[in-house]
Amino acid sequence: MRLGRALGLLIVILALAAAFVSFLVLTGETKIQPTPAVVRTAGIVNGLLVLLLIGVVAYEAFGIWLARRRGRAAARLHVRIITLFSFVAALPAIFMAVIASITLDKGLDRWFSERTQAIVATSRTVAQAYVQEHSRTLALDLLAIAGEFNRVRPDIGANRDAIAAYLTNQADLRGLSAAELIHRDGSPIIEGQTRTNLEVPPPPENIFAEADAGRPSLIAPGTTNLVGGVIKLAALEDVYLYLARPIDPRVTRYLRLTEENAAEYEELRANRFGVQVAFAILFIGVALVVLLSAIWIGLGFADRLVTPIRRLISAVSEISSGNLDVRVPSASGVGDINLLGHTFNTMTSQLRSQRDELLATNDQLDERRRFTEAVLSGVSAGVIGLDKDGRVTLANRSATEALRMPEGDLLGHALAETVPELAPMLEEARQRLRGPTEGQVQIVREGDSRTLNVKVTQERLKGRLDGFVITLDDITDLVAAQRRSAWADVARRIAHEIKNPLTPIQLSAERLKRRFGARVAEDDRKVFDQCTDTIVRQVGDIRRMVDEFSAFARMPKPQMDERDLREVVREAVFLQEVGNPNIRFELALPDEAVMANVDHRLVTQALTNVVKNATESIEGRGGANASGLILVRVSEDQGAAVIDVEDNGKGLPQEAREALLEPYMTTREKGTGLGLAIVRKIMEEHGGSVALLDPPWIGEGRTGALVRLTFPVGHEAVAAASTPTPTRQAAEGA
Repeated sequence: MRLGRALGLLIVILALAAAFVSFLVLTGETKIQPTPAVVRTAGIVNGLLVLLLIGVVAYEAFGIWLARRRGRAAARLHVRIITLFSFVAALPAIFMAVIASITLDKGLDRWFSERTQAIVATSRTVAQAYVQEHSRTLALDLLAIAGEFNRVRPDIGANRDAIAAYLTNQADLRGLSAAELIHRDGSPIIEGQTRTNLEVPPPPENIFAEADAGRPSLIAPGTTNLVGGVIKLAALEDVYLYLARPIDPRVTRYLRLTEENAAEYEELRANRFGVQVAFAILFIGVALVVLLSAIWIGLGFADRLVTPIRRLISAVSEISSGNLDVRVPSASGVGDINLLGHTFNTMTSQLRSQRDELLATNDQLDERRRFTEAVLSGVSAGVIGLDKDGRVTLANRSATEALRMPEGDLLGHALAETVPELAPMLEEARQRLRGPTEGQVQIVREGDSRTLNVKVTQERLKGRLDGFVITLDDITDLVAAQRRSAWADVARRIAHEIKNPLTPIQLSAERLKRRFGARVAEDDRKVFDQCTDTIVRQVGDIRRMVDEFSAFARMPKPQMDERDLREVVREAVFLQEVGNPNIRFELALPDEAVMANVDHRLVTQALTNVVKNATESIEGRGGANASGLILVRVSEDQGAAVIDVEDNGKGLPQEAREALLEPYMTTREKGTGLGLAIVRKIMEEHGGSVALLDPPWIGEGRTGALVRLTFPVGHEAVAAASTPTPTRQAAEGA
């Protein structure tokens, strides 16, 4: 770029110098005459320099166009400034071109006007009239002397001296510079003596043609100041009379100058259009040189003006992208652009220092926030932060798990809309002047009812409400465990109180039947036997119920060992299959063993309860026992062993389905409501879970149920076995 600018500067200097020299030549200020050849040469030189200038300007313009096409900063401003400079430079040049053209045309019109032509013609006529007057006088002299020779017819050979004397006498009388008799070839025959003793050149050869006709043939003054004439002597053979008379040298010089000026004037008039064209081309060339030089200088000035602005725009763009380390180079000196650069650098320095301070503060806040989030994520209680309008600003993982909602559905939303169960407590806390608001809330998510212990605390700043902090504790398992523990205590007491009188009642009924059965009258015997049998049967039913109470109340601690769940399933299903021949049982067992750390007896009991419930559900459909189907599937899923029991019985209720896992909750008339409660208790003791689901094929008039038992395997099973269950904790607390 520097080389290009230097080359452009050299071309501009040469072009301006050539234009200035051409101007001096055209105005006649130099020794060089502005002849057509000189004008043509000047036009060619200036034309070549104009082409070079056009190339330089085109190169600069191409760079500007390329920068604008690439979207370079300040490209539009650059184009506008250059356009303005070009317009300012072109307008005077165009104006001067018009003025010069008109002036040249008017000047040439004045030079070639009729009056000027008349003056030139008159000058030539006056000069020629003077010469012609001398020529006529000389012609008379030629005729007079020639007539005398023709009359006398002298013998030239015999009278040479007389003839010479005669010629000398005539030359003196008539003021001649030469009086000679010559041959046609110009060689002298006889010469007369004259007083001027001037050397007279011989007559030109072409003069004799006119003289042969017997008329005087005159010779105009040439390089000498003589007027000559030749006439043929008719009386003599090959003899011609040659006379020459001098005229005033000044007249000759003026005559010659007049002829030259007149000839030059005629040449200029003949070449007027060519001169106009040549001068116009040369002037256009000079004007283009000046114009293009001005444009090139304008380009350089625009570059110097736009470059700092472009740097500022680029720096602002860098700042907008976040780079505050950018600086604008500014030269030393005084100027608005330099002042702007210094001010900009000061501003960026201040912004950078403020940004560093903000980043440092933000890092501290972020570190505190991460610490707070780490603390909140580590606590078991759910924590929710709200602003003064009740919108969620913070929710830890425990809170999202307790509410069964992703964090994205909570943050930024009104808690009263996303979790309407908490709206009453939030409103109560808003109305309270001080102190927290506590209570328990039941929420239902995906059919699962959870009990949450909620505490709402106000967050005040300078006595003004600024937000709320809500803590959530999921006490569902604890409440359920406490309830089961209470039911187990009740069951133990009931079993103890009821079981004691059952044996005497049964023995008494049997003794009555044996002792007094034969003494009862025949008419009352049937009623007597029916009553005693009913007593014995009902006592047996009560005894079985008491046994279930005892089993629920006195659940032993599991004795874990590695077992193949396939074998456990086969044993439990075989017992029920034998007792229910009208129901079809199917097993879906994997080829490889599914090992789990379980108590064989308790898991068999749990699985037996589930399969038994399935058979009772099929029997409860009413009349379609032959089509009953129970499918038991064993599988492994993501580090857990799963046992699925599917049946096509009457199915499970859609509402409050999880309540069936609570003690004494049943859908059968004679059910105790302890079967699934025992299953749940056994699964909790194993660190697993029980889920009441619908089979995938349910719908379109088909009914059924799916009970899924999930057991941990590997390290998870060991950890689960060593972790106290909520039921055991509640029992120990009780």
